[in-house]
Amino acid sequence: MDTIWLTGAQWLAVLRIGLGLWWLESWRHKDRKAWFERGTGITWAASIAAEHRWNAVRSGFEKAVAPHPRVMAYVVVYAELALGLGLITGFLTPIALVGGLLLNALYFTLMVHDVAEQGQNSMMALMSVVGLFGMSWQAWSLDSAFGLFL
Repeated sequence: MDTIWLTGAQWLAVLRIGLGLWWLESWRHKDRKAWFERGTGITWAASIAAEHRWNAVRSGFEKAVAPHPRVMAYVVVYAELALGLGLITGFLTPIALVGGLLLNALYFTLMVHDVAEQGQNSMMALMSVVGLFGMSWQAWSLDSAFGLFL
């Protein structure tokens, strides 16, 4: 593989780190007090799920998320933080990439009618797939330093 300036593995690390920064920004800009104390994030998601065109999304949200709004708020917020830190540092990278792909798939499915959200989620999902199959943990990662996922 011919590349300019960096090696192929290093360019994949740049992609991985960029995706991690995107997840970290998603975590950073959340009003955590509102999410945790007033439940704004889960309330907003519940309003979208309640009017969703797919019955599976409506019933799945009611069964899995609605009974545990406080716990789910913490899960969402800290999953984004964990994904960001894991991808930036390259620690447990394949797990973070698969977790991010799954979270983007959930966001994508919930927000299927919102074109702006679809662009962000599809691009983040694509970056996860490229990072996973390109083994983006080969350079500039704790996984590489520890000899994980060789």
